[in-house]
Amino acid sequence: MASGKRTWADIREGAVLYEDDAALLLNKPTGVSVLGERHDTDLVRLARDAGEELFAVHRIDKVTSGAILFAKELRHHGDLTRQFNKRTVGKAYLVLTRSSGLPARGRIDLPLSAGRKGRTRIAAPRDSITEHEGTWSVPASEILSEVKTYPSTTEFATVWTDGEHSLLVARPVTGRRHQIRVHLAWIGHPIEGDPLFDRQSTTRTCLHSWYLAFDAAWADGTRIARHAAPDAAFWAPAGAADPSALLTAADAGLATLLEN
Repeated sequence: MASGKRTWADIREGAVLYEDDAALLLNKPTGVSVLGERHDTDLVRLARDAGEELFAVHRIDKVTSGAILFAKELRHHGDLTRQFNKRTVGKAYLVLTRSSGLPARGRIDLPLSAGRKGRTRIAAPRDSITEHEGTWSVPASEILSEVKTYPSTTEFATVWTDGEHSLLVARPVTGRRHQIRVHLAWIGHPIEGDPLFDRQSTTRTCLHSWYLAFDAAWADGTRIARHAAPDAAFWAPAGAADPSALLTAADAGLATLLEN
């Protein structure tokens, strides 16, 4: 169903990961944005039109699916957004890359900037990117000086590969726009179906907000943690691989990332 034809009831049904009087954690489908900007419709507007006021705490891209958090009242919104800004929120993504050969653990330390037409890019020449023992970086002398740059770090664990695709659990240490998508593409491991780097792709973008954990100040600071299950289309590039087995492997990968 096209995003413009979806109703709030269609999206909400079966997608609630956590809900109380203060917050709603939803498993967002791909193809619908979180908040307006240039999009024809979005979750906040669809909810409002259906009589439910929600305040987006963070965003994930329109082509990205998975866990997205809303405050139900404005008085709770500030505390939740501060948790994202202070990086006390736990978050991890599932990623299917269109490549193999990544290490079991990796770290991408590449600054970002806005390129032509506002597109996010690495703030350094591509040929200056180096990899050493699973960490990608650029020398400080190569970072562009004529544009505003943003230090950006993504950590990942490779939990499966078939020689053509790899499944990663990725943890964005920083939360820049398009960070995981740009980081992986620029080190030569683009996300399957990502229209930023493959406009001819016929598959969905295989980037999924899989794990989210936050503190509920209105409930004595209780830590709320949930996983969002990807849909069948996410797993299609993995062929005959068993999604349940891949999720078990992803759980183990996430545990290694959260140890640090």
